[in-house]
Amino acid sequence: MITKTTQWPAPAKLNLFLYITGRRDNGYHDLQTLFQFIDRCDTLTITANNSDAISITPAIEGVALEDNLIYRAADALRKAAGISAGADIHLDKILPMGGGLGGGSSDAATTLVALNYLWQTQLSTDQLADIGLALGADVPVFVRGVSAFAEGVGEKLQPATPEEKWYLVVKPEVSIATVDIFTHPELTRDTEKRPLETLLSGCYENDCEKIVRRLHPEVDKALSWLLEYAPSRLTGTGACVFSEFSTQRDAIATLKKLPDWFHGFVAKGVNTSPLLTALSTHSSEDQ
Repeated sequence: MITKTTQWPAPAKLNLFLYITGRRDNGYHDLQTLFQFIDRCDTLTITANNSDAISITPAIEGVALEDNLIYRAADALRKAAGISAGADIHLDKILPMGGGLGGGSSDAATTLVALNYLWQTQLSTDQLADIGLALGADVPVFVRGVSAFAEGVGEKLQPATPEEKWYLVVKPEVSIATVDIFTHPELTRDTEKRPLETLLSGCYENDCEKIVRRLHPEVDKALSWLLEYAPSRLTGTGACVFSEFSTQRDAIATLKKLPDWFHGFVAKGVNTSPLLTALSTHSSEDQ
């Protein structure tokens, strides 16, 4: 066990496109989506120990420790590895909740990858991804740490290398529950399933955007503003929206024009997760 205190990034993701190709009998939806990471991250500071207790700070008001996704990830890893171990975990959260950036899933994935390393449990990436899938459909892509084309309910992943553009990400003052969008009767659910090569060469769209814009005027307002400057879309089921730029300068220039009633940031699209970089760095330092 490695007991020194270490820091680990939990990056956000964008859905560069999102198409809903069907609905299953169990209510889940078949998707085609393209995940890319951005270099804006939550940070987990972790100290592993032999106490058999997992502490997480700060506490989330109204959420029991055992229901915290970070705790669930750590506990699931212990059970899968058949070990008794503990950790003190502090989360510095900057990614908005309910924003479609995958922050909660990313926090869980970083917990799995970091504690697998710190506890020296030696589970494979495939094993960690399987544990992650039980926690949430987006967790495996964060565990694997490479941009990916996803199908099925999001669990079928194929590595992809979309262009690493600069993004202006805007978070309207609204939090959107994914279930509210995927259960909406007017959601598009019959988009034609297409090969990745066809999707990459076309215009990127998000099938959830129409419903989200109708239900949440704040999102509609943000997208309408962004579209004056660059190609812009919803990520996931929102509420965050983003515009893409070829240069950091252009993205920052548009950020400076952002009206006071919006909050935004500029980030770089990256096809290798900062989490993988951190794992490699920690591994090199401890050899």
